[in-house]
Amino acid sequence: MVAPAYRTADATVSAYDAAAVTLSDSTELAPTRALYIGGAGNLKVTMAYGTEVTFSGLSAGSILPIQVTKCFATGSTASLVIALY
Repeated sequence: MVAPAYRTADATVSAYDAAAVTLSDSTELAPTRALYIGGAGNLKVTMAYGTEVTFSGLSAGSILPIQVTKCFATGSTASLVIALY
């Protein structure tokens, strides 16, 4: 069995690419290594394992070391989100 992308060893190294995230209730992302939060607020995501969760009270300029496949528009107030791969 092949390990899911979020469980591979190379998921522990630093980011090699980045892309601006458009918050969307339907757009799927490739599993991220982390998210950069440019504007403070809350962020609802789907974790790589499939769990939906809202991170509340995020500070501008913070980096969340989480692997996600979706960043929702509904339920999110954070802005300027960048996916790190």
